[in-house]
Amino acid sequence: MIKSKINMTDYKYLIGSEIGVSEWITVSQKMIDGFCDITGDYQFIHNDPERAASQTPFGGSIAHGFLTLSLITKMYKDTTPIISGHELVINYGLNRIRFLSPVLSGARIRGRITLGKVDKRGSSQILTENKIIVEIEGGEKPAILGTWVTLLVKDTV
Repeated sequence: MIKSKINMTDYKYLIGSEIGVSEWITVSQKMIDGFCDITGDYQFIHNDPERAASQTPFGGSIAHGFLTLSLITKMYKDTTPIISGHELVINYGLNRIRFLSPVLSGARIRGRITLGKVDKRGSSQILTENKIIVEIEGGEKPAILGTWVTLLVKDTV
């Protein structure tokens, strides 16, 4: 995927606008099991589809909320233009993240990203806030709502 580039002045004009909708991502059981292995979180609702189907209201296994949250990195990369001179993007944190709906194994999710704030920090850094909505295909409510804060660092070369 070839990403578009935009200068900072034009980027600031996008404040309050939806800057992108990502491609759909299928959250497979294999992905969920791998996340179990990485985090050590083997709660049956994640890695035992049969038990999750019979003993929970979900009808099967569900992704970890943090797995779903971690996928916003791909969603961001798929949708957000590269800011000329600020190709280095650093995760600065999250604000008011809410997990509203479980993501079932096999479900498809995508992200909607809205640019909220752009603040200059010194001569070489820009702090941005992006509203994130993670939608579940066919779902009534989103999986996640929140704000992702990123630090854009100016190239020094």
